[in-house]
Amino acid sequence: MEGSPRIRALIAKVGLDGHDRGAKLVAMALRNAGMEVIYTGLRNTPEMIAQAVLQESVDVVGISSLAGAHVETARMVMEALKKKGVGDVLVIMGGIIPKRDFETLNRIGVQGVFSVHASFEEIIDFIRTHVPRAQEVSA
Repeated sequence: MEGSPRIRALIAKVGLDGHDRGAKLVAMALRNAGMEVIYTGLRNTPEMIAQAVLQESVDVVGISSLAGAHVETARMVMEALKKKGVGDVLVIMGGIIPKRDFETLNRIGVQGVFSVHASFEEIIDFIRTHVPRAQEVSA
């Protein structure tokens, strides 16, 4: 592989949550920060996301949740990732998520939780801090 390996991120929407503007904006911000980004589109199952993570060899999975089912979505996605043997990928989640649910999501395995008020810089910095090869990647 030539040069430094870029961080590979997968951005996904799960279930019937049809609001994807935020997910697309985060995908664009990550791409502008030098990451390779795969956006899976709307209406994915947890199994579809896990399969995409396996096929694409991503470093980070970002789940966008605006429909209020974030805790159950996180549980199902984490279970699907473990079943596929990719439970060691960095998982972050963002959207309309009350602060009271952040700790629950962390216990489930979501390492980073971002409200709609988080900046793109916060998300990018978190990813770079938690993906080991990020130190090799220039912004």
